[in-house]
Amino acid sequence: MTTSPERGEAPPAPPRDSPCEDAAPAAAVVASSSSGSEREEDGGSRQPKASVLSGVFAPPLAIFEGQQQVSSTPCDASSTKPPSGSYAWSRILRRFVGSGSMWRLLGCARVLTSGDVWFLGKCYRVSPEEEESGGSDSDSGHAAFLEDFSSRIWITYRKGFDAIPGSKLTSDVNWGCMVRSSQMLVAQALIFHHLGRSWRKPSEKPYDPDYIRVLHLFGDSEACAFSIHNLLQAGRNYGLAAGSWVGPYAMCRAWQTLIRTNREQADAVDGKENFPMALYVVSGDEDGERGGAPVFCIDVAAQLCSNFNKGQCTWSPILLLIPLVLGLDKINPRYIPLLKETFKFPQSLGILGGKPGTSTYIAGVQEDRALYLDPHDVQMAVDIAPDNLEADTSSYHCSVVRDLALEQIDPSLAIGFYCRDKGEPL
Repeated sequence: MTTSPERGEAPPAPPRDSPCEDAAPAAAVVASSSSGSEREEDGGSRQPKASVLSGVFAPPLAIFEGQQQVSSTPCDASSTKPPSGSYAWSRILRRFVGSGSMWRLLGCARVLTSGDVWFLGKCYRVSPEEEESGGSDSDSGHAAFLEDFSSRIWITYRKGFDAIPGSKLTSDVNWGCMVRSSQMLVAQALIFHHLGRSWRKPSEKPYDPDYIRVLHLFGDSEACAFSIHNLLQAGRNYGLAAGSWVGPYAMCRAWQTLIRTNREQADAVDGKENFPMALYVVSGDEDGERGGAPVFCIDVAAQLCSNFNKGQCTWSPILLLIPLVLGLDKINPRYIPLLKETFKFPQSLGILGGKPGTSTYIAGVQEDRALYLDPHDVQMAVDIAPDNLEADTSSYHCSVVRDLALEQIDPSLAIGFYCRDKGEPL
């Protein structure tokens, strides 16, 4: 299990007055200690950890209380026979661990059930039980999925970076999750372009220079091309500002502006671009989040590719960003099967979205659950030089698979695709 970089410390348990203690205080201690580890979230309403834990622990507590009622033997610390409650708790813990509830609580990859997982265009036939016994397919099973998942670029809240221009903020905690989610999606496009879809993070150094250069682009300073500093500057006409939350449509337009500016600056200096592909934000007839259904036009894509190549050829690799609004207050259920299908495309880069007011990077799906990388963990800012092949890159990878029901996704989202060749556009 991966430990989150910044978590609250659990308060010490209160002293016991007697060796025998009922279940209710024990549950209260667990709930209160877990509430300190709740991750920072943006904007949306937060459900207290106590209420979550009460749902998880309610059935075991009911069993425990039943055992207490049956037992007529008082608790005796000097007795060599354990009280009936101890047997009950042993059974509870075995059931809790075996059922997967503990793994969900701790955020481990055991949230997966048996069945197909579609992850950025690749299918994994996952069976956690077979994986534990060593009987799964090494190329498409549980372990292979986790290796793929943990190789994706994970970008989170950071603290301790240089102040964002126009503000005194040196952290994006509580407001930067949409920016971080979008950075993850674009980072995967760059990894796919330079290293291919089959690339996995190696266990030994030195690392591939292209991998290190991609991470450098997303550093937290104005010197890094795709930093939060530069994205906020590029998106100011669309409402991006330090300390403020922003939606997927504005985020896509900010990327469009930043990449165009980056390209113009490169042309004026040495011609070396940081973004080796065209970008097409596929939107509706009118500007704005609710500008109508997006329409992909092959002529527009071809013109963008020609501009990228300065007229030397008619096509180039292209990143498609498609902002959508699939409902009013909640997502329209009829769109959920279509969203699931997008992860089956080989060009899939996932979805920029999440729960209302809380953005995540959704990179896969299993049945009716979305699997995502979460930007809400808080880490210290790091500076990875573009030529440091021995750099510590652990803060850019995560092995914790989190999930949410597809029906809980905010209807405002953006889908990404990376198309390397002309025959690939959808």
